[in-house]
Amino acid sequence: MYVAVDLGGTKTLVGVFKKDGSLLSSQRFETPKNYGLFIRTLVQILKSIKHPIEKIAIAAPGRVNRNQGVVEGFGNLNWRNTPLKADIKKHFKVPIYIENDANLAGLSEAQFITNSFKKVLYVTISTGIGTGIITNGIIDPDFADSEGGQIPLEHNGKILAWEDFASGRSIQEKYGLLASQIDDPKIWQEITENIAIGIIDLIAIIQPDIIIIGGGAVSVHFDRLGPLLKKELLRYETPLLPIPPIRQAKRPEEAVLFGCYELMKQS
Repeated sequence: MYVAVDLGGTKTLVGVFKKDGSLLSSQRFETPKNYGLFIRTLVQILKSIKHPIEKIAIAAPGRVNRNQGVVEGFGNLNWRNTPLKADIKKHFKVPIYIENDANLAGLSEAQFITNSFKKVLYVTISTGIGTGIITNGIIDPDFADSEGGQIPLEHNGKILAWEDFASGRSIQEKYGLLASQIDDPKIWQEITENIAIGIIDLIAIIQPDIIIIGGGAVSVHFDRLGPLLKKELLRYETPLLPIPPIRQAKRPEEAVLFGCYELMKQS
């Protein structure tokens, strides 16, 4: 069996996959704030899996040192230089892979369209904003460490990281509501403008063939966001800056897990 671990700032999801890619089972637990407790909890769950484990992939919301299997910093956890691979390897003598969660979500979603689009830009809008660039069906090594949510942009007279005014967290902080609770068209227009200003910068640098919007905070409301976002981006279009198609993620809630499976399959 292949085991996928989606390590999040508030919850961690563990999925068990058959070799054919079918998800056999999944289990979630609240992510402890203490790293040692997290490792103990995860190992206990992994040991409870009744099927032999052949590979493990862990998706981390942060900057990853793939050679050492270390997460150097997390966007939403106060952990630094965590030796995830070595700590799990103490208990399971199988191949273990550590990768950024947005890269893996993009890897998963790109598999649906690899025959039609060479370069895929995946943007996840959840608590923060993450990006993954997938080229020819694999995580593009030239962009593997990119952090689109950290792009410095001018907003209301201040220079802020893009995710500080366009993420799900910032939406809730500004309006006192979750995206799912917002019906006001004017607010959705403001949300869209804040999202578009970062995406247009990514388009200019990456020149993707398609953009996939994922993440649970906003993408699940793509019926509202999608048309507004396309219209807003077209305002910036020039012959040197074409606006590609924009689509909703097919599995916005499970894309990371399936990306873990795809990484293990490719490795």
